Amino acid sequence: MKESVLKTKSYVFAIHIVKLSQLLISEKKEYVLSKQLLRSGTAIGALIREAEFVWKLKIMNFY
Repeated sequence: MKESVLKTKSYVFAIHIVKLSQLLISEKKEYVLSKQLLRSGTAIGALIREAEFVWKLKIMNFY
């Protein structure tokens, strides 16, 4: 099955967020902001996968 564009973009976005978070910690010593950024930026991929799972469950209920 072909990988969705949304999954690919959210994965690339999460990688950028992780790198930005590491930069904030190492160079700016900004711990609280970087933790929140990391949590919210990487949650996007999990939310997309959860939405796809719920959508598949709804389709299966029609059969």
